Amino acid sequence: MSVEPISRPVGNTEHSWCRAISQGTGVAVLTLQVSKPIEIPLFQEGLRKLQETHPILRSKLHYNTSKKNFSFITPEKPHIQVKSFNLSSTSQLLKNQSEKCNGFSLSPIHMIQEHELNSNAWVNPCDFPSNGMDVFLASVYELPGSKWIMAFRFHTAVCDRTTAVTLLRELMEFAGEKIEGHEKGAESPQGEIIVKEKIMKLGIEELIPSGKAKKTLWAHGLDVLEYSVNSFRLTNLKFKDVKWPRFSEIARLQMNPHETNQIIIGCKLRGIKLCGALAAAGLIAAHSSRTSPDQRKKYGVLTLNDCRSILDPPLSPHNFGFYHSAILNSHTVKEGENLWDLASRCYKAFENSKKCNKHFSDMADLNFLLCKAVENPSLTASSSLRTSFISVFEESVIDNSNKIQKGVGLDDYLGCASVHGVGPSVALFDTIRDGKLDCLCVYPSPLHSRDQMEELVQKMKTLLIDATY
Repeated sequence: MSVEPISRPVGNTEHSWCRAISQGTGVAVLTLQVSKPIEIPLFQEGLRKLQETHPILRSKLHYNTSKKNFSFITPEKPHIQVKSFNLSSTSQLLKNQSEKCNGFSLSPIHMIQEHELNSNAWVNPCDFPSNGMDVFLASVYELPGSKWIMAFRFHTAVCDRTTAVTLLRELMEFAGEKIEGHEKGAESPQGEIIVKEKIMKLGIEELIPSGKAKKTLWAHGLDVLEYSVNSFRLTNLKFKDVKWPRFSEIARLQMNPHETNQIIIGCKLRGIKLCGALAAAGLIAAHSSRTSPDQRKKYGVLTLNDCRSILDPPLSPHNFGFYHSAILNSHTVKEGENLWDLASRCYKAFENSKKCNKHFSDMADLNFLLCKAVENPSLTASSSLRTSFISVFEESVIDNSNKIQKGVGLDDYLGCASVHGVGPSVALFDTIRDGKLDCLCVYPSPLHSRDQMEELVQKMKTLLIDATY
């Protein structure tokens, strides 16, 4: 006897991602480059094990065309199918990608990451299969020199950054078990117990502690108006091309352990987090690129924070889904700005907003404005769909599992999400990997060019390093 799939409507934040992804923002991608042969059946078994543990990964996104609403339908059994690209197919794909690089030499994993970011299976919900569209897709690309790239593509409504990080750790655990040839029990590489989720959790709005998001209708209206008015006052990075169709590209900011450690020390001395320094470096770099940097300009900074531990009931990183909230602050930048002064202002403004529960109370307002921008791009400067200059995460991902990664043949990995629909001019996805800062800077092209963004990122790196002397 077959069991009926479980269904639940999407929450408001999940709905916003369903709207945003139709324009190109919200395709989350994790790519892993490995130097050990991949057995597709074994790989698929590992992914289905993940789907068994986390129901949201085996869910399908359903769109009701008459009611125009989305829902998750969760089948009883895992069903993911891995798509495989042989050496010839991968080589042709990389050749096509390299022709778009404007003379920049990018690694295969970088090019495949960009290719996956711009492969959007969810752009038109009216084209979804009758039983729903998968929210988790997987591919394997064969490279020369006995290397392979595993690519995981998610609808961001089911995969925030914490989900992607935890998925990587659980997948490494599965790979380690198979390499050793025996089951070690359900423990992650960090020794945490992986608990199988029996049902898919509710959306973030349903788990906000009582009273934390309370706001009168009048207050909602005033805040929406304030956000709307302020958005027209914000300065944008110079747009290179506002007419052509957009796609997401990546610039990679990397630092050695000494440089990284000096910046972390600088943050700790001032009682701030790395997100403040990264945002400040981006703001100063952007302002210095203006033709008249002596003029004061106001820029928007969006800070994302993982709410799992403060929800009711609290969730763990092993509860997959999208449980981040966002706080939008604006900062005036002048010529000759001191990086640490601006970094402190950026972080303190975010911290104060968080103390006032704006990450909960303004959630509905920001979701409403995001959807309005998707419906009416002309509400944004040059119909660019830019809602802020930069986005950062409150917490950096700390990854000290290099030894474990080498044991399972993992040479490199990249993780980020597309932003070429509604969103910032540059979205930062930072990781400190064995003491080294590795930050993916995602931007919409050709709205911004690769030359422009590589120069911006290099300026950011120089500013951060110089600030430690």
